[in-house]
Amino acid sequence: MLRALYTRTLSLAQSKHALWALALVAFIESSVFPIPPDVLMIPMIIAAPRRAFLIAAVATVSSVLGGLLGYYIGYGMFESIGRPVLEFYGKDAYFDDFRARYNEYGAWAVLIAGVTPFPYKVITILSGATNLSLPVFMLASVVARGLRFFIVAALLWKFGAPIRDFIERRLGLMFTVFCVLLIGGFIVVRFL
Repeated sequence: MLRALYTRTLSLAQSKHALWALALVAFIESSVFPIPPDVLMIPMIIAAPRRAFLIAAVATVSSVLGGLLGYYIGYGMFESIGRPVLEFYGKDAYFDDFRARYNEYGAWAVLIAGVTPFPYKVITILSGATNLSLPVFMLASVVARGLRFFIVAALLWKFGAPIRDFIERRLGLMFTVFCVLLIGGFIVVRFL
């Protein structure tokens, strides 16, 4: 089923409405959809490299707006669904402690999820559920999603189709390694 959804999403890149399809996929991927917008972005940019940065901008804006939907899902449904479940299991006090710790480092969580293969939708919903500051959430989302989509666009614009394999197979790993090293550096500096 997921493969069929992937194939259908990929076919939208050929459509005359591809930019609108990208906007829709980027929007819903940030809160519920399992297929990342890169599936559309990559063939669209390879087909029209001169539009690479417009395509990245559409993906960024749509993804951040979709992140607001994810934030609202976490914010609006936590009290009606999440909290009663936690109370039933006697874990609501643990969530309050988690909320405090998450909000202390929430901007980092949004940044990391926004550029790595970690599902951004999980962090958008969690940010709403923990009431992470909305301006902090938005700023971190714009930076993270902008980095992710504009780096992909720049690589495809510069190197074209030959870089496609690297992006599809290794760029997520490179972003993850970068984030681990960045966080590790901060931890080392903090404790030295």
